[in-house]
Amino acid sequence: MTQPPKQDKASFTISQLAEQLDISAPTIRFYEQKGLISPARTPGNQRVYSPKDRARLRLILRGKRFGFSLDEIAEMIGMADMDMDERDQIEKSMAYGAQKLEEIRIRKEELLLLEKEMMAMRKRLQNKLDQLQGGK
Repeated sequence: MTQPPKQDKASFTISQLAEQLDISAPTIRFYEQKGLISPARTPGNQRVYSPKDRARLRLILRGKRFGFSLDEIAEMIGMADMDMDERDQIEKSMAYGAQKLEEIRIRKEELLLLEKEMMAMRKRLQNKLDQLQGGK
């Protein structure tokens, strides 16, 4: 029986991260393939994730929850193999955030208009129904 690789207390296996972040291991590998994280490897080629990798995954998941694309997230947090200037990171995040807020504002206006149209249609249908029932 082979022994599991020794693990630093400040590192995580893919299964530990998947469980902690409530995502699948293939999702984590996908983000690695996209260059968003870059875990170290054991001599046996097993992935070992650092606290930095975990933090980046949390940022990726937060960005996805806010509706950002992976390309936008990559620009905001930088690719795993490059150190992005913090100022650039903040400026990119603010620009994408402003764009997302504008999209939300427009969507809200569209939904309010749709709600008004549906309420007007419902009222017309109810009036028609009342007329038909009154004619009996």
